[in-house]
Amino acid sequence: MYAIVDIETTGGFAGSGRITEVAIVIHDGEQVIDTYETLINPEQFIPSYISGLTGIDQSMVDSAPLFKEVAEEMSEMLADKIFVAHNVHFDYSFLKREFENVGITFSPKRLCTVRLSRNVFPGLRSYGLGNLCEQLDIDIQNRHRAGGDAHATAILFERIIKGSPEIVEAALKRNSKETTLPPNLPKQEYSSLPELPGVYYFHDQHGNVIYVGKAINIKKRITGHFSGTSKHKRNQFIRNEIHHISFELTGNELVALLLESQEIKRLWPKYNQSQKVKSNPWAIYKYEDRDGYLRMNVSKRVKGLMPLITFHAHTDAWHFMIDKVKEFDLCPKLSGIQKSEGACYDLELGKCHGACDGKESADDYNKRVNEAILSFQQGADKSFAILGEGRTEDEQAVVLVEKGVYHGFGFCEKGMQMVSLDDIKNVVTNYKTTAEIDHYIQNYTSSVEAQIIELDV
Repeated sequence: MYAIVDIETTGGFAGSGRITEVAIVIHDGEQVIDTYETLINPEQFIPSYISGLTGIDQSMVDSAPLFKEVAEEMSEMLADKIFVAHNVHFDYSFLKREFENVGITFSPKRLCTVRLSRNVFPGLRSYGLGNLCEQLDIDIQNRHRAGGDAHATAILFERIIKGSPEIVEAALKRNSKETTLPPNLPKQEYSSLPELPGVYYFHDQHGNVIYVGKAINIKKRITGHFSGTSKHKRNQFIRNEIHHISFELTGNELVALLLESQEIKRLWPKYNQSQKVKSNPWAIYKYEDRDGYLRMNVSKRVKGLMPLITFHAHTDAWHFMIDKVKEFDLCPKLSGIQKSEGACYDLELGKCHGACDGKESADDYNKRVNEAILSFQQGADKSFAILGEGRTEDEQAVVLVEKGVYHGFGFCEKGMQMVSLDDIKNVVTNYKTTAEIDHYIQNYTSSVEAQIIELDV
């Protein structure tokens, strides 16, 4: 038994939108045996553009039942049925959330008539319900209303199940993925994804990249995008727009992180947000106060002022300064990490010789400050290579940092001798650094598993 469902809503995401209309067509695989249709009071405002599309306005739903008032009736009607819809994840996600809100568990087997149609009627110009029905000569009465669309979907499904029952049976198998994959993504593209580290790209119908991600296991990560458990509306939009997936193997996670950051900056995909924010650098500055003591201050980078050292985030600068206060026994107040109120030792950063109270001479204190400043750049101008797993067993990845600046990455034969900068440059492709890349490299080089080769310049 099949329950062919269509809903109308106040928006495109189940996390914030609500249902305004539900239609259910019960089908036994041969014919329609029952129907159900009702408006629903969404208990929220219906946007004007939604009303323009569906014809459902606020006055029509104000007197309609709340979902909780018809939930039990619908639950009984849908019970033990295979849930069928055109782009099934959309309808299912809304109904599942509404049922959860009233304490009803809803987790039926599901079929998507978009995906089924792609298999049964290949090569059509579009698989949206309206265009598909036009191409298959299926008449839709009352388009963009739940009843009209549900009955058209029922006719479409009847043609599919009578003409190609084996495709429906295959889609219902436990491991088919037909019920969880995005409606327009070819299953063979998903099936051919590697379970290896790399960067993956989601493309829309025009081939444009709409999202870039990285993964230690590409297939597992992409499966997570489409598992149906995500509460992020971005994944719902991606599901509807993705038509193809491509990928680039990287051999290891570090190179995947580097390539992902570069590709986001290069392609500027519409659904990547985290690395599209402009960098807001922080810095440590020094100055001498009226009593001759050298002071330091953590602040945002100021144009025209020469910093001692810069950072991509406030927390990085703050923790760096705290470490230097501990290491060189500096005054927390004069180092800009403690307000003037209270004693220095409140931070428990080590003994304070009283520079902030004038108990230690400026000359003695400033010697330690200058030693600390000299340590800021120690090792910052080193050139080194980071080695990692390659894309094959016979290959290794190489990341080059030249004079403290990320230079790029590449791949070479495992075991290749590399002692000079020129050796590495021959196998590395040049890339620009980003704030995220600097952070990734800094974190990785401080880890115990890092394979680092210092290079002769």
